[in-house]
Amino acid sequence: MATIKKVADESGFSIATVSRVLNSDPNLSVTEETRTKIYEAALKVGYQKKVLKPLIKNVAFLYWMSEKEELEDVYFREMRLELANQAKEHNIEIKMYTIDEGIEKIPSSINGFIAVGAFTVEELAYLHRITENGVFLDSSPDTSHYDSVRPDLFEITEKAIDFFVSKGHHDIGFIGGTFHDRNNGTEKMDVREKQFRSYMMEKGLLNERFIFVKRGFTFNTGVELMDEAISTLGDQLPTAFLIAADPIAIGCLQVINEKEISIPNRVSIISINDLNMTKYLSPPLTTFHIDMKELVKNALQLLKEQILENRTVRKKLFIEAELVIRKSTNE
Repeated sequence: MATIKKVADESGFSIATVSRVLNSDPNLSVTEETRTKIYEAALKVGYQKKVLKPLIKNVAFLYWMSEKEELEDVYFREMRLELANQAKEHNIEIKMYTIDEGIEKIPSSINGFIAVGAFTVEELAYLHRITENGVFLDSSPDTSHYDSVRPDLFEITEKAIDFFVSKGHHDIGFIGGTFHDRNNGTEKMDVREKQFRSYMMEKGLLNERFIFVKRGFTFNTGVELMDEAISTLGDQLPTAFLIAADPIAIGCLQVINEKEISIPNRVSIISINDLNMTKYLSPPLTTFHIDMKELVKNALQLLKEQILENRTVRKKLFIEAELVIRKSTNE
């Protein structure tokens, strides 16, 4: 079993200094280089490796979301707050930089970053120049250079379709948003729609008339698209819809209720995210619960591996989600 003496021998510092550093003595004044050497020595000899929490400074949180986008989709607000809380638990000092400030505001001295949002090719190139340590949360725009942690939207989409089919549905629709490419200003197909089309085609169930998308993942997106679906299809409305995100689904439910269409007897709904409010809707929404704590915890852990252990092999991690069945579908 590794002891403080072994860490002292490995690092070249006294037992007293090593002990105070590893116990985060606030009255101890040593250089950052000394702390780093002691932490590296502790990790090397296996000293309390599972509980050792070295202080990691100068980590950037790149929050590439506008205030409007966060207001429209509280999923990202929850992610931002969870990251701030867990960073403290992991003994990581982070500073947030926003899209409004611009990529050039991020100093070249950072030890690494956690990033949320959509980045341009030029912004990614800037990050390449200043650090090799980074994790993208909820996206993977640069898998050859950086780690990523994402909910498994491929599996989620397939599970939703399988659930509908198991309940006897064959006319299944999709309502969602598009991905805005900041490189050229165009709208691109979101991964949920791509997987829906692919898996439905594989099952011989794809009907293009049942797919409705537009830019945005908001309440208004749901209102506009569900109203369009009902107006366009009338009595041929699908018996089930997979909806790309809870804010869209809430807008869809409002329209369906206003049109006095029975849920789930005439139309069943499954959404994604499991926001807190979804259990209080009328009817309560069946949705996939994405574990935000797990997403953030794994992103921070991957960054720590890069910084503390000099890991250079890139990792792409998908987190599964649980289907929470409520009254917008038949059980």
